[in-house]
Parts: sequence; structure tokens; C-alpha cells
Amino acid sequence: MELRQLEVLRELEALGSVTAVAEMLHVTPSAVSQQIAALQREFRTPLTRRQGRALALTEAGRALARAGVDVVEAMAAARHAVEDFEQAATGAVTLSGFHSVGQALYGRVLTELEALPERPELHLSDEDVSQEEFPALTAHHDLVLAHRLEHSPPWPSDGLTVLPLAQEPIDVALAVGHPLASRSALNPADVAGERWVTSRGGFSPTTCSAPSRPSPTVR
Repeated sequence: MELRQLEVLRELEALGSVTAVAEMLHVTPSAVSQQIAALQREFRTPLTRRQGRALALTEAGRALARAGVDVVEAMAAARHAVEDFEQAATGAVTLSGFHSVGQALYGRVLTELEALPERPELHLSDEDVSQEEFPALTAHHDLVLAHRLEHSPPWPSDGLTVLPLAQEPIDVALAVGHPLASRSALNPADVAGERWVTSRGGFSPTTCSAPSRPSPTVR
């Protein structure tokens, strides 16, 4: 069992198709299939199954993929331990964020890093995806800055470490002559029947279901 094979299995669980894994790893789909086949030869229990035309992981395959994450992280920690011992650079860190958080934080992060005598090589990217797609970004980014509405489903706990950074209010813009414009705060019921300009389909808050408990005030 090789580290590369575990990485391929982990990416298949995260991305869902051999083609997507091949594109992410910059190899051919045939090379991905060969890695999976070589890994399968070490186990009697099937690691994958056909789901239509796609290749999906079995329960055993998912268990091995999750265990593979621990192995990859342990190898990375071992490399960093040697780098620290040799007083080498701290390596490279990949950070992904959606548009607005990138505009708000990336500049400050770079400024603070410039002041450090030793700092990691930071690779920034802008990934504006729908809420349910954020967890998959952790397969190829060290850190992912994501957003989630409070009443929407929580982030998955399997294989992820989630650290809340901020709670952001929702601002509602109204025309000066609108009947509600004189109020300092609004409840969702006040604006439910109004016409809205909001984000495109698949992006919060357009696709989030209504909360099952009393709604907070929207300011």
C-alpha cells in the first residue's frame, strides 16, 4: 500500500469521479484507475463499486479513505518536524476563500506574514461555490474559508475540523420611500412578500430552507 494510492482513494471520495480525480492530480483517468486497481489487489473486500457509469467507494473503501487522511496528515507532520529541526522554511500553505472573505482578509494576512522573520509560502485561491460544496475543497486546500447560514445543515464532522471565525449579520437595502425604510430592524416575516435581489441559485441565502425555530431579527 503506497501513499499515492491512498491519496487517489481520498480524492475519489471527495470528488466523486475518476475523471475529476485525474484532472485534479494532472494525470490520465487510466493512471487513476491503475492506482485504485493496485490498491484493491491488497484487499479481498471490494473498495469500489459501479454506480451507473461512475465509480463509487464502498463502505470499506470509505473507511480506508478516511484512514488514509490520517496517514497523509501524519506524513506531512513528519516532514514539518524535520523542517523545524533543521530550521528550514515552514513549507507551503494553500488557503481558499469565497469572494467577499478574500477581499476582506487576504490583504491583512499577507501584511502580517510579511512582518514575520520566517513564514510559510502562502498560495491563495478564490473559490465561490455553493454551501454544500465547501467541504470537498478541503481535499486540495490546507485551509478553507466558508460561509453557512445559522439555520442550515451543519458542516459534516467526518474528516473535517471546523473553527467558527465570525457571525455575520444580514443587511437589507430598501429604497428611501419604501414603507419599511423608517424601521431600524426587520423580521423575516416583514420582508417575505417583497421582491428580492439576491445571489444566484445554489448560493446562500437563495436555497436555504426556512428555520424551524423563531427567526432572528434581520438588520
